[in-house]
Amino acid sequence: QVQLVESGGGLVQAGGSLRLSCAASGRTFGSSTMAWFRQAPEKEREFVAGISRSGGSTYYADSVKGRFTISRDNAKNTVYLQMNSLKPEDTAVYYCALNFKVVVTTKPEYDYWGQGTQVTVSS
Repeated sequence: QVQLVESGGGLVQAGGSLRLSCAASGRTFGSSTMAWFRQAPEKEREFVAGISRSGGSTYYADSVKGRFTISRDNAKNTVYLQMNSLKPEDTAVYYCALNFKVVVTTKPEYDYWGQGTQVTVSS
């Protein structure tokens, strides 16, 4: 079984930055695709960013492209989400997700999920 532990959420002003981290247990991290999702109140969980097993391919939602960067360090079993130029509409609970599929999917069909970390962006 895999456990995902997230950190780095918090409160920032519009235009500021945050870096989220997700540490995974187990030896399967390097064999999995990883992604970040977010969910705002009364909205469905939506895809934010994804990364392939080797880190060679990344994928972003149109709403965050150019502002967010996903990366991974397989030696540390950790995936990151660098968030710059934050906007109030980025406010949501952010979830780390792990998938054993070889292709990143934007659907919430991942095998393991983190507990979520709150990101709040003030005007």
